[in-house]
Amino acid sequence: MRAVLVSAGLSVPSSTRLLGDRLAAAVVRRAAGDGADGTDVIDRTDVVEGADGAASGSGSGSRNVEVQVVELRELAVEIAHHFTNGFPGPSLAAALRAVTEADALIVVTPVFSASYSGLFKSFFDVMEKDALAGTPVLIGATGGSARHSLVLEHAMRPLFAYLRAVVVPTAVYAASEDWGADGLAERIERAAGELAGLLGGAGARRRTPAASPAGAAVEDVVPFAERLAALRR
Repeated sequence: MRAVLVSAGLSVPSSTRLLGDRLAAAVVRRAAGDGADGTDVIDRTDVVEGADGAASGSGSGSRNVEVQVVELRELAVEIAHHFTNGFPGPSLAAALRAVTEADALIVVTPVFSASYSGLFKSFFDVMEKDALAGTPVLIGATGGSARHSLVLEHAMRPLFAYLRAVVVPTAVYAASEDWGADGLAERIERAAGELAGLLGGAGARRRTPAASPAGAAVEDVVPFAERLAALRR
């Protein structure tokens, strides 16, 4: 199985990417059936940035999960060009393909102006409609203060609900004071376990829409102007 980590962190190193790496490591570990505490399944040096980078973990369980990383910082120019010309560049096209074909997503963003970053939103804006329907998603965010933690519930969760993805119940926010403090590791493990559980269900995601019954009549589309004219008669 393959999960894709989408990170909208802007700096190097990035606390957003660090949170994503820890979430991904926990998902790999939980899916493999290893509940032991440890975040070294995916090391930062083992994950290649860009749409073609991948890392994998294995354990004694029945499911191995490969994690591929998409760094949006590297795609910012191609995302902007996509809005103006309607065509994705090669790196953006590869990233979009990786995300839409993934069995699960881990998405993390820094908080700007009490919401997700513009780069994060723009990436999902250029995605095809219904591309994420049925995809299990774990959402995470980072910020300078715990006061911004509700961004997960008032911005990120509604976004992926609109995209018809399946968002796990536990979302993970990491403020500056959370690193090294009690609580963050437990939230990461709980969220990772929920995502791993969705990966282990019957839940092969179904991206193909249901076909119309054979021979079903297709209703002709009446132009709006004709409908409006009919109402005026």
